[in-house]
Amino acid sequence: MPFDEIDNLPITWDDHEDIAMKLYERFGDDFDESKIYRIRFTDLLEWILEIPNFVGKREECNESHLEQIQAKWVYEWRDNNL
Repeated sequence: MPFDEIDNLPITWDDHEDIAMKLYERFGDDFDESKIYRIRFTDLLEWILEIPNFVGKREECNESHLEQIQAKWVYEWRDNNL
């Protein structure tokens, strides 16, 4: 598989780290660690559903997925800012 096709693979609810990386790419430093943890899950859900190549369905989402994604997003922010 060519390298450029890796960015076009489907993303599902189980791909917490990939989702977090996409959110960091989209929002960058607009959200620091404390702001990420204060994001409403309803907003987070909508942002995830807008990610290109995301194939998960709204009905498949649960609080555990959102918590994991939020935590991974914080780790991604820390990796780029600390």
